[in-house]
Amino acid sequence: MSNNNNNKKNNILQEKAFLFALKTINLCNFLQREHKEFIMSQQLYRSATSVGANLAEAAFSESRADLKHKLNISLKEANESEYWLRLILESGYKFEELDEILEICKDIKYLLIASVSTIVRNKKDS
Repeated sequence: MSNNNNNKKNNILQEKAFLFALKTINLCNFLQREHKEFIMSQQLYRSATSVGANLAEAAFSESRADLKHKLNISLKEANESEYWLRLILESGYKFEELDEILEICKDIKYLLIASVSTIVRNKKDS
């Protein structure tokens, strides 16, 4: 049963990461088109889309260590994305979904932290 719960958590995480990437792409396109903001938008674009890409790789990880490594990379990218989102927000850029995107990012971080903690805990139990 715990494996089924893990699969559900991973599916939720993958779906959130995909939604996060889509919404972030829209934000970055807006920043570039409307504000000619290329530096922050490109940094955010790279980190936000990397979250889901690493989760896609993690789905076919070769070992528990590989899985943990990919999840940790996703976590680092989500953390960087949160930084860029906060910087964009505090810089005064207005985008209707900016707060929502930031919340999705934070949700992803919490799910990733829980997932990595579960892997570490299960390794100790083995």
